[in-house]
Amino acid sequence: MDEQTTRPRVYLIESMSDIEETTLRAWLERQDGSDGRPPQAVRVSGDEFADVCRREDDPLLVPLRVVWRPRTDQPEGLQRVRESLLRDPLHPGPNMQRKILRREPGRCEVIEGAPAPLSDLRRRLAEKGGGSLPDFVRRQAALTLERAERSLLGTQYKVSRFVVDEMTDTSRFHTGIHELAARLDLPAAEVERRARGALDEMVAAQSRRAIALWDQLGRYFSRAYRLDVDTSRLDELRELNKEYSLVFLPSHRSYLDPLVLRPALLANDLPLNHVMGGLNVSFWPIGPISKRSGTVFIRRKFDDDEIYKWSLREYMRYLLTKRFNLEWYIEGGRSRTGKLRPPRFGLLTYLAKAFQSSGMSDVYLIPVSLTYDQLYEVGAMAAEAHGEAKTKEGLRWLVGYVRAQGQRHGVAHVNFGRPMSLAEYLRQEDDLRLAVQKTAFEVSHRINEVTPVTATSLVMLAFLGIEDRALTVSELRAILGPLVDYITVRRLPTAGDVDLTNPEVIRTALRTHLDSGVLRCFDRGSERVFYLGRDQHLVAAFYRNNTIHFLVMRAIAEMVLRAAADQPFGNPLEDGWEEALRIRDLLKFEFFFSDKDAFRDQLRTELEIIDPLWRENMRDPAHAEKLLSTAQIHLAHRVLQPFLEAYAVVSDQLLRTPTDERFDEKVFITECLSLAEQRRLRQQIGSRESISAELFTTALKLARNRGLVEPGAENLEARRIEFDAEIRTQVNRVLRIRTLAHDTLDQVVGE
Repeated sequence: MDEQTTRPRVYLIESMSDIEETTLRAWLERQDGSDGRPPQAVRVSGDEFADVCRREDDPLLVPLRVVWRPRTDQPEGLQRVRESLLRDPLHPGPNMQRKILRREPGRCEVIEGAPAPLSDLRRRLAEKGGGSLPDFVRRQAALTLERAERSLLGTQYKVSRFVVDEMTDTSRFHTGIHELAARLDLPAAEVERRARGALDEMVAAQSRRAIALWDQLGRYFSRAYRLDVDTSRLDELRELNKEYSLVFLPSHRSYLDPLVLRPALLANDLPLNHVMGGLNVSFWPIGPISKRSGTVFIRRKFDDDEIYKWSLREYMRYLLTKRFNLEWYIEGGRSRTGKLRPPRFGLLTYLAKAFQSSGMSDVYLIPVSLTYDQLYEVGAMAAEAHGEAKTKEGLRWLVGYVRAQGQRHGVAHVNFGRPMSLAEYLRQEDDLRLAVQKTAFEVSHRINEVTPVTATSLVMLAFLGIEDRALTVSELRAILGPLVDYITVRRLPTAGDVDLTNPEVIRTALRTHLDSGVLRCFDRGSERVFYLGRDQHLVAAFYRNNTIHFLVMRAIAEMVLRAAADQPFGNPLEDGWEEALRIRDLLKFEFFFSDKDAFRDQLRTELEIIDPLWRENMRDPAHAEKLLSTAQIHLAHRVLQPFLEAYAVVSDQLLRTPTDERFDEKVFITECLSLAEQRRLRQQIGSRESISAELFTTALKLARNRGLVEPGAENLEARRIEFDAEIRTQVNRVLRIRTLAHDTLDQVVGE
């Protein structure tokens, strides 16, 4: 006979409503005890439960819970949010429980957690380093019920309610506390208090109610978008998730990003992620709700807090050992320009250290691209780029943000990149710091690989790089037609696999920008013309930059041809390659370039698209000039001009900055904004897109990398002059390509 059948059985029950207790007692009466009587049931609190934990006959402990299935039909719109705020769909109140039992009794079930002998629980507690047996049994009962409930309600609910207790009731935790106390020369009690405080602050204390409520609110907040998910990699992700934790690393475009990725994962049978977020969005009511539904709030700065850093690393280790999935934004903050920002290494470093101490065989990083046809917050980010202060997140800000989502903004696109084995990437370098950096840049590269070309970004590309010129319908076709042909030849991914050769797709994108005010139409002349709205250059650039990573190599190829036309190449292959490398080094903090071998191959591909015989013809400046003047598309000015002109502002301002005084970056950027504004008024800068604090900051990063910023460096003034001359050479070349593009446009015949 089975040992579990003969062993005395004790059912463990939680606090519950009178209706739930009646339901549970009825269920118990239908069970047979080992002696023919109804089995014993005790609450997991009080003296009776403590007595059970002291028994010597080794009873089999079976946790029980009454669960309420959520409704399958849901109300719509604002009514859905109101109902979510007023009631818990998984834990209805007494009146609702009576109503459910009367009308939908199938929604009420009694579930059993996995049973365990008391002796087994005693042994497991001893292996963890000891502690209170009743507390340990209570936690294990709750955890096994969570697993049973998750199997009933779906993989969305992968929850642990006692994370801090589980972590701190281990010999590992106490050993770590004493080692940390000795290293910091602090009392162990003080270190433990601060570590527990840090864990209480960051740990996502998930609850079913908050998860359900957050999902309802998320659908309401993101109602302006239709979701388009590329499902081609989801089978692979589900298979990996059977054995490994997945760490999703999306691009960061909007506050809506977590509300877009979350339903995309849940709808495809992937569990809830633990989302690492900043404390700046932990305000009421979003903070408390999101923390209880999977958000891990992390302090913005904690470089000098060794206890906090240790606690975070231990928490991430815990999540990996439990095979929870994680999520954070590798850029750190939202992109203000529309293109991917340089990766931040902090959390990835903590993940790497947590993984190395976890005993897990691997963790997989999942690059994710999030792209929107339109974004409400782009206007505010453009204003910040011009120097305005960022609006502080809070309740008033939230109300305005949610109201703005009442208008349709098109489609939100979710694309998954090639998964990366963290173990494999960490093995490639002995230096952990270098390994993390290479891993982060590869994540960014793979995000760009799957960030699709959108029709809205193509339309914006046509209106940038032409100063303030309005375009006729014929001119738009003349620009976009060859561009679509180029995208087709390159086989670039398109958002939602739309057919960019279909004129209606472009017309829809044009109407979208007209409706939002980014574009304007003038129709009181001989034919309609379209133009950028007032102060909309940075907004337009944001959408253009969603696609720019695919066009950078073509732009560089055009610049190489421009150089070949200006100064004869003695050795076309080597001289052209050196010119491309100079541009690559100039823009290395703006774009994610491949390694030099891949970069060389990509450059060759672009040159072959322009001229299959470029190797033979590059030596002739006249031929290079002819290639540029007869090209159907010119991209250098549309892609590179705003960056190069912004860099020229920085190089010029460096010449005005004393070489023997302390450098103040904040003052310097402010002065760059003023200088750029002056140049724009004098038409010395092509568009307001170049008046960007973010671009100036990146250019300054390049200058600092070359040792041109801090005072006292050797030959500083002379090297600043050389830097300025280098950038001005590139600006001059890109402006000459722009002139060719304008000449081509002037030849377009109207309808």
